[in-house]
Amino acid sequence: MSYKVLAINPGSTSTKVALYEDERPLLDLTLRHSTEELQRFTDVIDQLDWRRGLILSALREANFPLRDLSAVIGRGGLIRPIPAGVYEVNSRMRYDLRHAVMKHACNLGGLLAAQIAHMAKVKAYIADPPVVDEMDDRARITGMPMCPRKSVFHALNQKAIARLHCAKKGLTYEETNLIVAHMGGGISVAAHRQGRIVDVNNALDGDGPFAPDRAGSIPSSELIKICFSGQYTKEELLKFVSSKGGLVAYLGTNSVIQVMERIAQGDQRDRKVLDAMCYNISKQIGAMAAALEGRVEGILLTGGIAYNEPVVEYIRRHCGFIAPVTVYAGENELESLVQNALVVLRGIITPKVYQ
Repeated sequence: MSYKVLAINPGSTSTKVALYEDERPLLDLTLRHSTEELQRFTDVIDQLDWRRGLILSALREANFPLRDLSAVIGRGGLIRPIPAGVYEVNSRMRYDLRHAVMKHACNLGGLLAAQIAHMAKVKAYIADPPVVDEMDDRARITGMPMCPRKSVFHALNQKAIARLHCAKKGLTYEETNLIVAHMGGGISVAAHRQGRIVDVNNALDGDGPFAPDRAGSIPSSELIKICFSGQYTKEELLKFVSSKGGLVAYLGTNSVIQVMERIAQGDQRDRKVLDAMCYNISKQIGAMAAALEGRVEGILLTGGIAYNEPVVEYIRRHCGFIAPVTVYAGENELESLVQNALVVLRGIITPKVYQ
């Protein structure tokens, strides 16, 4: 028996949609959303009906009837911390996605899946959302009890790439130690110890390396002084941390490709800032090596930035002494979502219950 799975991955400026029959892709679309279109909505959750309409229109144009679907799976959102795995979307999850404290387009994934699955009379799922939490307790403790470290990162792609690498190398993920660096608009560097991500930086709101549009870790006293300077509102500073920091704050762009082009034309400021970003990524990889007590079988680089060879070579030069560096450029999130749905449909695993 074959299964047809619809996977949905909503991002800040796009909605990625894939339709698969078992492992065979039937449709792969990226629905782009312009700034003008998005400005109509006060809150990201207000985009739900609009994005659903775009997905349904795309399926109609492809002459694909909803009744043929076996399941719908969406990118997980910023709900409460949960273990890794596949979860059926239930009423509690839908409520938490709608009322999530952290605002991001990924919160629409489970809601879009649930609405389209209801129309198709099938079940909706999410898998490995950004709030997957398998961290060791010691990794949560900071110097301020009221400010624990939180697990918010690219869990779906991190897990998928780690498992892909192990399959290619004849390893068992649950018996292997890896460091995975997902390098996109945000950057997460995680220590995978025998199937668990025991330490990882918060890639959304202020931890780890600075990224194309995120500030990463900031000297605490300097940040406090800025907060009370009266020069910025709370909302402005939060945007600096999560979407207006990093390369954007220094260079006015979140495109590493554009930065590389400027460097090729002799721009020394761009060179200096990009060098600093690569330096910080390398330091974070070193920190994760320490978390794994130096027992590391591989360093995996993934995400869109991994397509840039000079960045890869910089990290390889600084971290290659720890373990072999392997590149899996891009994001395999849609394919990963489909695979997670298929193991449920085939009865290989039972989906977890969100409570």
